[in-house]
Amino acid sequence: MNGKYDGKIAVITGSSRGIGRHLALTLAAEGAAVVVNYRQNADLADDVVAEARRLGGRAISVKADVEDPQGIAELFTAVAAEYGRLDFFVNNAAAAAFKKIVDLKLHHLDRSYAMNLRPFVLGAQEAVKLMDNGGRIVAITSYGSTHGFASYAALGPYKAAVESFIRYMAVEFAGYGINVNGVNGGLIQSDSLDFFYGMPGMAPMERVLETIPLGRPGTVADMANAVEFLLSDKSAYMTGQTLVVDGGMTVAAAPYYHQVTEPFTLPKRPTRG
Repeated sequence: MNGKYDGKIAVITGSSRGIGRHLALTLAAEGAAVVVNYRQNADLADDVVAEARRLGGRAISVKADVEDPQGIAELFTAVAAEYGRLDFFVNNAAAAAFKKIVDLKLHHLDRSYAMNLRPFVLGAQEAVKLMDNGGRIVAITSYGSTHGFASYAALGPYKAAVESFIRYMAVEFAGYGINVNGVNGGLIQSDSLDFFYGMPGMAPMERVLETIPLGRPGTVADMANAVEFLLSDKSAYMTGQTLVVDGGMTVAAAPYYHQVTEPFTLPKRPTRG
């Protein structure tokens, strides 16, 4: 098989479903060997491995809870044992409690750190040791890193910290030939999005979609495509950056066009003549 990622080895945390799954299959289809990390659902992970192999790539699944430092060590030990080296590390797994700040308990804050920030740093430390010929590190973040909104305080600030670490790692790891970047997602259609907007008291998703210039949620493919770009040679001169994939959500602001009336409503697309 001749693919642009022939010979490349990729670790993607939380890759049994969602963005991670789509990315794993995208890389496998181009010849990469992918390490499918999961915490609980072995059946889903095995399905990704089987599909990756059907597409022509190599794949293994590794059960490892990245919330636990020992789990991270076990993940990269498995990579070293199977492949001996690494090219791509994608920090994708995330979890947090969705509550008001005044309702956050100590264990909520501790888990947010342990799940959303520490695995990125510890994982990057381990990844660098295996990137003997340079490599790429990419972290998934979200618009909660720069914008405050209801119930997201246990996650957004940690995503902001991830973006800060991206910049610091980019400077420090450049000498190793390693580029470090991020992808900041908006409303991405997934199980997590359905859970978030299904919580009692949350605003209807339709109301939020009205504020997005492109008028729709993103897809896991939209996110995976951005990550794949950062893993590719096309982004070779990019490091320390975070791409925003949000349909224009974070560049729009109130008053929104759907809220105004004449003479400010947008006309139909102008034509010539």
